[in-house]
Amino acid sequence: MENCNLLHALSLTKVEAGTERETFFVNQLSYRHNIEYAKKGDFLIDGKFTVEVGRQSKDGNQIAGVDNAFIAADNMEYALGNKIPLWLFGFLY
Repeated sequence: MENCNLLHALSLTKVEAGTERETFFVNQLSYRHNIEYAKKGDFLIDGKFTVEVGRQSKDGNQIAGVDNAFIAADNMEYALGNKIPLWLFGFLY
């Protein structure tokens, strides 16, 4: 799936929040950026930036020691440290 709305329309069961977050993130960035799975974190963007997608309480353990690493966090209003609100990625499309 590449669209959160299709996830809900076609799923026979409840859509997992983590799946929905990651689907939204990839959908918004794939329009202009190269996205790959990362060895640490969830995604590697344009071969430069590692991003872990999760909820607001997500800590940086998954991306510890990785240069140019960020957390795209749900349920945040503004950025704090290396955490970027997930909704801001919607402006990239």
